[in-house]
Amino acid sequence: MGVKLAFALGLALWLSSAATARSDAIPPVGVIDFYGLRHVNEDTARASLGIAIGDSVSQSMVVAATARLSAMPGVEKARLAPVCCDEGRIILYVGIEERGAPILHFRESPSGTIRLPQDVVRAGAAFDAAFDSAMAHGDFAEDDTAGHQLLHYPAARAAQEQFVPLVVRFANELRHVLRHSANADERARAAQILAYAPDKHDVIGDLTYAMSDPAPAVRNNAMRGLWLIGMLAERRPELHLSIPFAPFVDLLNSPVWTDRNKASAALGPLTEARDPEALALLKKRALPALVEMARWKSRGHAVSPCFILGRVGGLSEREIEDAWEHDDRQRLIDAALRSEPGSHMR
Repeated sequence: MGVKLAFALGLALWLSSAATARSDAIPPVGVIDFYGLRHVNEDTARASLGIAIGDSVSQSMVVAATARLSAMPGVEKARLAPVCCDEGRIILYVGIEERGAPILHFRESPSGTIRLPQDVVRAGAAFDAAFDSAMAHGDFAEDDTAGHQLLHYPAARAAQEQFVPLVVRFANELRHVLRHSANADERARAAQILAYAPDKHDVIGDLTYAMSDPAPAVRNNAMRGLWLIGMLAERRPELHLSIPFAPFVDLLNSPVWTDRNKASAALGPLTEARDPEALALLKKRALPALVEMARWKSRGHAVSPCFILGRVGGLSEREIEDAWEHDDRQRLIDAALRSEPGSHMR
């Protein structure tokens, strides 16, 4: 994947995670996309949604729409995720968990009373405040070359740089919180900060473990950390960084939007080498999910699924990039579907 595409993807994903965390004062809806539909009719789901392009979505509207969708025949549960931004308007992702669909199983929530060290709590709060300021100033640029995120905005970057010595100083405490704390917010913070370890080998296992956490925010931070480590592994093969791909493949089928978003982002660099086992697993477990994600209207959110499908379909990187630049997503989808024995083009 080219540098420009990687930068665009990074920007889109950072904005989306920020918007998901801050649901107040969001702009009008510019795009509505669904995922998880296999048997439920999309037109029927859109009618039940009751939200249209141009609407300003409030929390009460989201709650009511979620209830209507969840009451539809064949639907076990619905989830709405307002995500920033498409030409100044939000993208509303509507996740449908159908009855009888395979269920992802996460670990039971831990019940321990262990808490983060106060130095870590203060550093996390300082970063949150600096990040809010970066958002307010419209400064979303970042540097991921070290294998972790460093924002361009000076106060946010300074706060993130403090995470590196904190990992060295409190590695054991962070790991214990990640595994045993009953507080999901603190587990999410531990996953965020562990990703800043100077030696990425030391934390790949911790972050992989966190991908099975019951809290979406913990999984999100863990996958984001592993995604950037995967990009580092692609740039610097001499580091011999090895990240397991199977947990990401499974999360492509998650009913939670951030799971799909980060899993597809991480699988971008992880499929660069075209490991036959990885491509076979994607074909077996996640082809329908990748196809629907490749059709999402946001190019920033569809780029990784499209590249992954092209690789599953055996296209060269040049062919994939050409199809992407010409917005010929169907070519990438068709290539992947043709590769599936007994598949029908759709």
